Amino acid sequence: MKLSEFRIAVDDEFGAGYGRVVVADLVLPTLAGRTAEQALADGVPAREVWNALCDATDVPSHRRYGVGRLDHRR
Repeated sequence: MKLSEFRIAVDDEFGAGYGRVVVADLVLPTLAGRTAEQALADGVPAREVWNALCDATDVPSHRRYGVGRLDHRR
């Protein structure tokens, strides 16, 4: 997952406004207590951050994989 795909997935799942808040403020225990924003800045792969964010917010598995892809046919 590219960073741009991560951002699309966050906006699709949480909405653009609330998505920014979740990424900036929600502390993710599985990412050493960092926020998604901090983890991405530290070089954690976007897919790993997306999965941690989904775990923390109880996003169902059918909405986790493939979302955010720039070309859904890939």
